[in-house]
Amino acid sequence: MNPVLHLSIVLGGAVLLTLAAGWTADLLLRRADARHPETPLWGLLRRCHLALRIVLLTALLRGAYRQIRWEPLREHAAGVGQILWLVLIAAGAWLVLRITSAVVESTYARYATGTRDPARVRRVRTQVTLLMRIVTAVVVVVAAAAMLLTFPGFRALGTSVLASAGIIGIVAGVAAQSTLGNLFAGFQIAFGDMVRIGDTVVVNGEWGVVEEVTLTFLAVRTWDERRITMPVSYFTARPFENWSRGGVQMTGTVFLHCDHTAPVALMREKLLEILEACPAWDGRGWDLAVTDTTPSTITVRAIVTAKDADDLWTARCAVREQLVAWLAEKHPYALPHVAMSGAAHREDFA
Repeated sequence: MNPVLHLSIVLGGAVLLTLAAGWTADLLLRRADARHPETPLWGLLRRCHLALRIVLLTALLRGAYRQIRWEPLREHAAGVGQILWLVLIAAGAWLVLRITSAVVESTYARYATGTRDPARVRRVRTQVTLLMRIVTAVVVVVAAAAMLLTFPGFRALGTSVLASAGIIGIVAGVAAQSTLGNLFAGFQIAFGDMVRIGDTVVVNGEWGVVEEVTLTFLAVRTWDERRITMPVSYFTARPFENWSRGGVQMTGTVFLHCDHTAPVALMREKLLEILEACPAWDGRGWDLAVTDTTPSTITVRAIVTAKDADDLWTARCAVREQLVAWLAEKHPYALPHVAMSGAAHREDFA
């Protein structure tokens, strides 16, 4: 048989078999998805079709390329086999990651749909994110090691490296002490339920929402859209405020400095009127009381509640703004005054 024709037959047969196997797998996944619409796994697995076809095609070519009698291919058989091995390992790692991602996303989606507690959903989301990062790192490292071991020179190098692995491990452990500390801190955050994606936290005096959690760092998005990136070891070694732990509903305060003649009873009635017209108030509680006094002013504290930190900020601003405007319009005497007259001489009291 003509070698070129033989090559075409082998390549064409491998491509046809790959397309047929891929089409069959996609058909089976479509039918499973139609029969079980409550499970998103089958639809997510369909995204693996490209990686699956590359794996099948490369495996078929790897098993049949030595049977081809084309002379240029025989002369470079070792190099072609090496390339096919590398492609097969890379495509296999890609396929494993796609399947793992589909399984994890499906499990998380079903859990999030059937759970009404937002805090538990955020906790599982954080754990799933970190687990996917760990799996990705492990698969990439194993695939890279397998690709390197396909080269004969690296096999001999690996033997000599293993002989000194004990010393290298000690040196690496000392050198990467902070990195390993962050790594274990990431595990502690993920499975210790200390902080989760979506939690409202206060770190270093900055208020924000946890946007991303990795094995080494944690990103907090502040109210003004800044990103604060901190090592995860910070959250295991120092105290911080987590406003979302134990429930996202919150209680806040508004302080006003007023004159001693301020109508506190009327202010209390006005506070209730403001809160009843404020959508951010959740209706759980409110109060207004005089908490301190000085020779020139009194301190009036208003307490408001809200379902989360964002609504609490809105409610506090509304109360502060409207109470001050109401006092300025209806009771201007209740606002603090600065004495501008000169001090009386001692002889005036003689």
